[in-house]
Parts: sequence; structure tokens; C-alpha cells
Amino acid sequence: MSEMSTVTGVKSPSVSTPAPDAPVKHGGGWAWFASRFAVIGVWIALAVLFSVLRPDTFMTSGSLKVIFGSQNQSALVFLTAALLCTIIVGEFVDMSIASNFGLAAIMLTILNVNHGWNVWAAVLASLALSTVVGAVNGWLVVKVGVNTIVVTLGMGTFLLGIALWVSDLMPVSGLPTDFKDIALLPVAGLPISFFYGLALMLGLAYVLHFTPLGRTMRFVGESREVSRLAGVRVTRLRIGAFTTAGLIAGAGGVLSAAATGGFDPNVSQSYLLPIFAATFLGTAILQPGRFNPIGTLIAVFFLATGVLGLQLLGATSWVTSVFYGGVLVVAVTISTVLRGHSR
Repeated sequence: MSEMSTVTGVKSPSVSTPAPDAPVKHGGGWAWFASRFAVIGVWIALAVLFSVLRPDTFMTSGSLKVIFGSQNQSALVFLTAALLCTIIVGEFVDMSIASNFGLAAIMLTILNVNHGWNVWAAVLASLALSTVVGAVNGWLVVKVGVNTIVVTLGMGTFLLGIALWVSDLMPVSGLPTDFKDIALLPVAGLPISFFYGLALMLGLAYVLHFTPLGRTMRFVGESREVSRLAGVRVTRLRIGAFTTAGLIAGAGGVLSAAATGGFDPNVSQSYLLPIFAATFLGTAILQPGRFNPIGTLIAVFFLATGVLGLQLLGATSWVTSVFYGGVLVVAVTISTVLRGHSR
């Protein structure tokens, strides 16, 4: 790990400690396969079931676009990526991400529509604001030592209140028509925002698995004290994770506002449960017991498939909460069991 100091600016560990992302040895055969691919198998089974029950509606290009290309799924991909940034370094609960997303979206719209800012200047201001929010979260949690749940829950509520205040409790719209192309430009039959999310998750996966920075983040997530003794700049890395999470959440908010031409600040809170459901469900995909970007990406589309299929079968709006809530409980249980077996 001599290259670690060159890329991340941290001192190379001076003690012999196993790499945090070193593969855990499990028994082979069916158990190994099931622990990694069972959720994917269930996803395929759900798709087949819904196709048989509703062949005229589920087996259509429109349904595929809803599952993979709707703005709701694009937002969830960015929000789960933001959450992964903090989870990987051991901060498991960031309750402010959805509100930060919403604040960036509404500030972009307010600055452009109500105050006449150039739309790209408004984009930069919104991204800067969301990044600062992430940095403040990191400073309060890491430097001041305030409990993560208290800080992020309080910050999330505060940001929601600010968003409601600046929007006068109303949805705001009126962004330039051509601005929507940054989110909705069709590429291979899907909006370009789908490919942004795909690139984001693949890039995050590459960083975590193939770079010294990613290995160091895993290392800190496993044990802060051991990492500190090994020479890792734990404080800087943790604050950096919160800051990056804020930037990614803000980028998701900008794309959401662009896609719809505006934003309703009340909508942001509806993403909170799906964010955690998808992120924890991802620990049961590909890398059992470990938070990973590709597993999380698959989980986002798994949940979208389930919700859409149930709605096509006639379930009313309550099914979304029931499905996401049930999946979250099951996903956390699976994650706990798998992590326990990997130790």
C-alpha cells in the first residue's frame, strides 16, 4: 500500500493490518451463490410474474422506461450514492441527504425563476450550497463530536424548513425549456440521467475496489481507531465523505429540477425511506454483508419493479410505503446476518 500516500495524502500504515476490502472466504456451492445472487433471482421472478399477470401493461417499453428511466429512479440512484459515501466510512445514518437534495432543487428554481439568475449560475450556487451543507454536517459530527443521528436529523428538518420558506410553501416551476435536456435528453431509448447515475455508481465502485482511497475508506469504516494508529487521516476522510455526499445529493437535486422544470420541496421527504431500503438491500447483492454501489444500483431497480408491478395489479398508493418499509426491515435483517457470518 505504498502508493496510498501518493494518491490520498495519508501516511502508509506502519502496522500489518488486513486490507478492509479483502475478500472473506465462504463455503462454495449453493450457499455462496445464493448469498450473492438470490435477490437478482427474485427480481427476475417478479418480472416474470408481473409479465404473466399483466402482459398487456407490464411487458411494454413504457414499463421499462418507468423502471429504469423515470426521474424518481434517477433521484434515488444519486441519493443512495450520496448515502454510500458516508456509510462506507462508518457513518450509517445521514438523515439530511433527502432534504439537501430538495434544497438544491428548489434553490436552483428560485434563483432562476424568481430572481432572474442565469440558469448555470444558479446551478453552481445550488451545488455549492449543498456541498457546504455536507461539510457542515461533517464538521459537527467529526470535529465537534455531535451524534450523527442528531446532527443529520436536525439538519434535514432545518433544510426542509428553509426550502418551504423560500418557496412560500408552494411548488415553483418555470426553468428554461431547453435546460431539461441535461436530464431528459434521450440516449438509446432512456433519458441521459439514467446514464449519469450508471456512470456515478460504476465510478464509485471503481474507487472503492481499485484505488488506495477506496481501500482507506473501507479501512476507516471497519475501525477508526486502528486506522488512526496506522497513520490514516481519519478526520479528513470522514469530513470529506460528508462533503462529497452533499455534492452528490445536490447534483441529484439539480437533475430532478431540470427534468420537471421546477420543484416541490415537500417531495424530497418521500425519498428518505427508499434511500435506506435500497442501500441496505444492496448488501445482499454481489457482496454479502457489505455496502456496495453495484448492489445498491440493482436494488433501486428491484424496488422500482416491485412497486410498479403491484400498482399495475391494482394496489393503491399505500403499497409504496408498505413495500419499501417491508423491504427495509428484511434488508437490514439480511445485512446484519451476513455481516455477522463474515466476521
